Amino acid sequence: MKLISWNVNGMRAAVGKGLMEWIPTVESDILCFQETKAQPDQLDDLPWPEGYHRYVYSAVKKGYSGTAVLTRIKPLRVWNGLGLEEHDQEGRVQNLEFDAFTLVNVYTPNAQNALARLDYRLEWDAAFLKHLCALREQKPVLFCGDLNVAHQEIDLARPKENVKNPGFSPEERASFDRLIDAGFIDTFRVFEQGGGHYSWWSYRAGARARNVGWRIDYCGISASLASKLRSAFILPEVMGSDHCPVGVTLALE
Repeated sequence: MKLISWNVNGMRAAVGKGLMEWIPTVESDILCFQETKAQPDQLDDLPWPEGYHRYVYSAVKKGYSGTAVLTRIKPLRVWNGLGLEEHDQEGRVQNLEFDAFTLVNVYTPNAQNALARLDYRLEWDAAFLKHLCALREQKPVLFCGDLNVAHQEIDLARPKENVKNPGFSPEERASFDRLIDAGFIDTFRVFEQGGGHYSWWSYRAGARARNVGWRIDYCGISASLASKLRSAFILPEVMGSDHCPVGVTLALE
């Protein structure tokens, strides 16, 4: 099974940049999108490729946040959110149960400039981890999406300059530590221990061309899926957003 996750920074904008033509080329069983910035009715008329079930979760605020999943494998059930009203207004979490695992597509809140939203972000992180752990009690978990944090210094090009910036604050990194300490696996680091691998680049100063980026998009699994993991990858050559796709392949019956 192949899964790809991508923060498209606006689904309709991404369609204009070739998203629908790209989807069939990657032959992915499941595609998860973040930051769709659209309501369901705005997505209904897009030229979606055939053969996929489509699930959309939009923010209450129009043109903001939002997630979507395309899957060739029909899920057993689908539900949205963390089950907490204070965290479920922005279309950030989709849950899809399959035979072998539960998928969680996530778009984590940004701590914002000057860490203005850091307190909320940390509350979110704690609620998200509790959610994953509760799901894991029933079935293995695969989560993917834009987690808005570079976990370690190796995960961004300029760690010293960004130590107090959103996405690399000590508090956010410690939250990711707790995710790993709880037994979840950052799949990319199973296969690649080196630096220079990023999934987001600023639009400023030619950052992408110079590969001055951050790795803030992840595919994570519960430890019980580790024996099924066959690859984890980043696709920096794929354009159309300030993020690029990331993904995994799993050997599932």
